[in-house]
Formats: sequence, structure tokens, C-alpha cells
Amino acid sequence: MYIDQVERLCIDLAKELFKAEFADVRPVSGVCSNLVLYTVFTNPGDRMLALAIPSGGHISTGRKDFSGTAGAVRGLDVDYFVFDRKEMNIDIDKTKQKVEKMAKEENRPPKLAMFGGSLFLFPHPMKELADTFHSVGATVAYDAAHVAGLIAGGQFQDPLREGADAVSLSTHKTLFGPQGGTVLSFEKYGEQIKKATFPSNTSNHHLHNMAGKAIAFAEMLEFGKQYAAQVVANAKALGQALHELGLSVLAEHKGFTQSHQIAVDVTKYGLGGDVEKALESANIIVNRQLLPGDIQAGRHYTNPGGLRIGTSEITRIGMKQTDMGVVAELIKRVVIKKQDPKKVKQDVVEFRKNFQKIHYCFESAKNAYEYIRIR
Repeated sequence: MYIDQVERLCIDLAKELFKAEFADVRPVSGVCSNLVLYTVFTNPGDRMLALAIPSGGHISTGRKDFSGTAGAVRGLDVDYFVFDRKEMNIDIDKTKQKVEKMAKEENRPPKLAMFGGSLFLFPHPMKELADTFHSVGATVAYDAAHVAGLIAGGQFQDPLREGADAVSLSTHKTLFGPQGGTVLSFEKYGEQIKKATFPSNTSNHHLHNMAGKAIAFAEMLEFGKQYAAQVVANAKALGQALHELGLSVLAEHKGFTQSHQIAVDVTKYGLGGDVEKALESANIIVNRQLLPGDIQAGRHYTNPGGLRIGTSEITRIGMKQTDMGVVAELIKRVVIKKQDPKKVKQDVVEFRKNFQKIHYCFESAKNAYEYIRIR
């Protein structure tokens, strides 16, 4: 009985946070959330458009021959949005032309357009493309796994108001809850989504996470605007600092980012996998990242040309824009100067001692319970 009450409360908080008519909080991950959407809106063999992985796409939207979830599990025929490497975003006009060709010349339009991605620097042009997809009978979905906290905090884009029929998300990235997933949509799709979640894709959802999800949604309602604004400000500042120190940060002409992430081309100094390991040895955690052009250059995802660096965690421990110069200098010492990571690690540990408190959260369990009771 009590877990049912917790789940209902979690649903209500999710709907309030994202201004959604419907929410299903039972998916156990972002990938499972995407599978729910594939189950509702497609059949095996249907065509789907998403980002290519080197352009920032996630493996859950990938082709079968890349072991991508959409292709390998749901059997979808995955094709790609046309991507503008310079702008690091979907090319609106060329994607419209591609969709029209699929519909008119090939007589096989996409059934699903999945916006969102894993490397996600700028809001995707949903408002500009949603009508095109809807006009050929496609459902418009949005994978918010990486940017859900920024959406909740009003610092990115608002997919449900920009043409998305449904949104999938993770609850443990920029949205700082336990590992899990959620699906947001409209009431007209609610029953289909419920059935696709259970029993289709989740036989037993993770009950121990449900209260944690509810608390995370509540904390985002209370602190999300300040948190998300600081995350983006820190990412922009880190991008600028790394650029000034000589690293090739993508999309300089656009201010590097509008999200929590920056992308860095490290091919001048090595390859992404090797640089990732060296930085980890210095207690600096980043992610190797395929960049547009890597595959053509013969690089592989295990050792690509780039790094993806995020600022959500360092923001949560209290770092501000003025601290990004220090972070950038520590990265430079490993990547450019090739200093011994163990030596740099000592300075990282010393710097980290100044940031020992988690911010943008309730100070105690009592505060959390009182917050929810008040509401």
C-alpha cells in the first residue's frame, strides 16, 4: 500500500516538474524509457530518424549492426538526421528535404523521429521540424536523458511545448536522482505507455528507487532554476577557459555550449581514450567521445578524437565560474603539458578539499518530508 502512495506522489511531482499531462516513473533506465516509446509508436521494420553516434547520438537509438537498441532489440530501420558539424546541430533544411524524399520518392516515410542525444551541446530544432514529421505521419519523440535537469530548470528547451509527442529521460544525470528512467507525454497516449512499460518492458520496476525519484523531482522543483543556470554558466566558462589555454573546444563561435557539456577535440595531443585514462589517473573524470569525422578518419569509439566534459557534478559540490579556470589548468597540465598524472592528482585532491558539501538539495530528510507534505 505504501509504495503505491509513493509512486502516485512521484508521478504527481514529475508531472508538475515537467508540466506534463502524463508521466510513467516505472522505467528502470533511460534505455528502457526509449524502449517504451519504440513499443508504443513503432513496429519492427519501421523507419526511424535519430542522430548518428559520431554526431552525438546514443547507442539506444542506434542501428542493429552497431548493437544499437532501436535496431537490435526493436528491429527498427534507423536512418539519420542530416547534421551540421560546424553548428553541432541538426541541419533543418536538409533534414526537411530528406524526410520529403523518404515520403514522396521512396514512399516510405519515417514512423518515429527521435531528437536528443548523448553529446548534446545545443537545443535541437524541434519547433522547426515537428510539423514536417507530423505531416508524413511520424511521431516526434525526444530523448532527454542527458538534459532533463536543464529542461526542468528552464535552461534548455521545452520539448513537450515544442512539438514532442513523448519524452524519455534518465533520472540520474543532470536530473540528480537515483538511476532510473521516466516517460512523459499526453493523456491520449497514457494507457499505451502504461502497457508498454508494464508488462512489455519492465516486469518489476525498482521500488527502492521510487522514493529517491520523488525526492529528486521535489528538489528540482525547489532548487532547479538556480542549479540549472549555474550548470550552464559553468560549462560556458570551462569551455572558454580551455579554449584560452590552447585546447580545441568545439563550437567556439556559438559560445561552446548551451548545456552542461562541452566537446574537446584532443587529436593534436593524443586520442580520446588515452587522454581519458590519463585524466582519470589524475582524479579528473571525463568521457572519451566520438566526434563528427572520427569514423572517416579511421578512429574508433574506444579511442576517438574527442572528450565530453560535463559540469553538473562539480556544480553540485559548489563550484562556480571562477573555479573553472583552475579546473581547466589542471586538465591542461595532463593533456598539453603531459605532466605526470600522479603529480597533478595531488593538486586535484587539494583543490577538491574546498568543495565538500552537496548543494541544491534538502539539508535533511526532515526538510524533504516537510516539503512534500506542504505540497
